[in-house]
Amino acid sequence: MRKNRCLYFPFQINEPMREELDKIRMQEALQLAQKGVGTTSPNPPVGAVIYAGDRLIGQGYHEKAGEAHAERRAIQDAIRRGNGGFLNGATLYVTLEPCSSRGKTPPCTEAILEAGIARVVYGMQDPDKRHRGRAKALLEAEGIHVCVGIEETACKAFLRPWVHSVETGLPWVTAKVACTLDGRLARKNERWISCTESLKFAHELRLQSDAILVGGATVRADNPALTIRTPFSDVPPCKQQPWRIVLTRDRTSLPNDIKLFTDSFSSRTIVYECVESLSEMLFKLHEGYGIVRLMLECGGSLLRHFLEQGLVQEWFQDIAPVISGGTSLVVPGDFLPRELHLREVMIQQAGVDYILRGIVDKFRS
Repeated sequence: MRKNRCLYFPFQINEPMREELDKIRMQEALQLAQKGVGTTSPNPPVGAVIYAGDRLIGQGYHEKAGEAHAERRAIQDAIRRGNGGFLNGATLYVTLEPCSSRGKTPPCTEAILEAGIARVVYGMQDPDKRHRGRAKALLEAEGIHVCVGIEETACKAFLRPWVHSVETGLPWVTAKVACTLDGRLARKNERWISCTESLKFAHELRLQSDAILVGGATVRADNPALTIRTPFSDVPPCKQQPWRIVLTRDRTSLPNDIKLFTDSFSSRTIVYECVESLSEMLFKLHEGYGIVRLMLECGGSLLRHFLEQGLVQEWFQDIAPVISGGTSLVVPGDFLPRELHLREVMIQQAGVDYILRGIVDKFRS
């Protein structure tokens, strides 16, 4: 039965003012969504805010797969604050099209209808063709005003890793490299290339990732833990340590006493032997383990294979102001078959180091 919804948002205000308000509130929803990065896979991190007129009555974000989505958490937050009576006629802002099908949780469109919300604004459509546009049709059929595409560019950029996983069935791969000015991956008398501030950035990346991949040579040489220890952000209680993926030709070549096999997170270690197809392995990681964001912390030879096969979507490079020489190059060997270019490049200083980050563009000849 259709509810009688009295919209708090006055449609008679001029269009530019309404659009500007929508943008501001969508940005608030995006800030909330950031809190779910690294904990929601294989689901997307989504944020939602609810306004009754100019009053924020509830907000929420998707925290973990299998738990309530952002829309339901925002509605629950409104009720918890004593604002349940303002839901009827309110406007919901959410970064992604509300789900309209039943999975581990009921569809959010049902919760929106039950709450009496009169207007729904979302940043981008669901990239899955099976669901795209369904929420709009369902909600409008019940008399709800729906607005799509507010801050769409920002929402799409934020959800790019998840969209990539939906469209390709593969994780979004970030190559993380720490090197000297002359492109070396090791120093003669120092364990770490990076300064303390840069190491914090690396752990922030781990916090955002579902898995970290290294080669057997890295494991044998460094005995890494590959755990989150000192990021800039607080680690959410629901965040599990990333899966640790090891690629090796011979599992028996890995010492039994390494940290990946003996620490309290040993159940989060996966070893692949003699991988013939990197893309097939990535598909299995996404399909079997729900991995959406994968970070490479491997040596140059393995990194080169990922680059040659076009399997890297993002590049993160920590450059230390050191010239060391040596043989361990970021990308060893001859020229790549085709050059890779970065776009949306960002450069910032971290202590004495410089951090360069960008999206890997399509191959260029």
